[in-house]
Amino acid sequence: MFFQISSHTMRTNKLRILGGITPCFLFFALIGCGNSIQQKDAKADSIAKKEPLPAGVKLGEPLDTVKYKHLLTYLANNDTTGKWPAKFTYPLPGAILPFNRIVAFYGNLYSKKMGILGELPKNEMLQKLKGEVALWQAADSTIPVIPALHYVAVTAQGSPGKDGKHRLRMPDSQIDSMINWGKEINGLVFLDIQVGHSSVAAEVPPLEKYLQLPQVHLGIDPEFSMKTGHVPGTKIGTFDAADVNVAIDHLAALVKKYNLPPKILIVHRFTQGMLTNYANIKKVPEVQVVIDMDGWGDKILKRSTYLRYIYKEPVEFTGFKLFYKNDTKTGGDQLYTPGELLKFIPKPVYIQYQ
Repeated sequence: MFFQISSHTMRTNKLRILGGITPCFLFFALIGCGNSIQQKDAKADSIAKKEPLPAGVKLGEPLDTVKYKHLLTYLANNDTTGKWPAKFTYPLPGAILPFNRIVAFYGNLYSKKMGILGELPKNEMLQKLKGEVALWQAADSTIPVIPALHYVAVTAQGSPGKDGKHRLRMPDSQIDSMINWGKEINGLVFLDIQVGHSSVAAEVPPLEKYLQLPQVHLGIDPEFSMKTGHVPGTKIGTFDAADVNVAIDHLAALVKKYNLPPKILIVHRFTQGMLTNYANIKKVPEVQVVIDMDGWGDKILKRSTYLRYIYKEPVEFTGFKLFYKNDTKTGGDQLYTPGELLKFIPKPVYIQYQ
């Protein structure tokens, strides 16, 4: 059963493990009931005819394999170990990565503490996002930069709710706002899922109404996947490659069903246990997988985490999350700049600000 949102409360009593430290991480609870999302059968090409496609989304153009391979080598940043570029198949035509870099703002409209997306008023937030996009474009002119809104569409809950799943699906009206805001900035939209006691298999299908749009992509967060039955926020959760593959299979099916360009799947990670059996993650032409370094702390700890869990276990592409507040607890200079992150191996192609 869904919940209609009528009010919300905040909690900040969860722990996040980053490298060898255990700083606090944000957890919040929203209370209410929402409506199920009905699926549509319209094809992506018919959708595209109704309105312009956002930057980076191309339909009907062949894949430039020469440029594709060149950019993969560029992102590998002179890696000498053979890990990078990661080995995977060519994507379908219309692939966004590695032809573009994505800079996203993360959050939820019901919470000012979940991230910058919900913290600032709309116009101020969008203007700030445009500023970050400009900084990244100035730092690296090789790859065009696309703005994105990364919205938590299914939130982990401290209370079980009527179905006992410890998760809350956001109402259509909130996701519709994200779609419309994304259009205003000619950007992408990512819908993020915190499954709680539910599963990827249960939480992705209700979003088909949105994922059938060529500019809408998916994020999944192992942190809140409580396979052991714990309350979200009291332990760090986990996904196995099998869980990631469920998301990949569903996205690949949507790409085929609606004749879409490849979907992007963001998988958050900041500990070893958050993602198991990484080598078994499927590599298919319909889906581009980004493993996003999601922990917060000072620069040395974040770099260490990136090396241990992102660089060491290659899948396809890499991302890096920056926390305006939590990364700067020991000083403003601890927030990585674009120039600093572009020295990483590999260079992250997805950047998220919270």
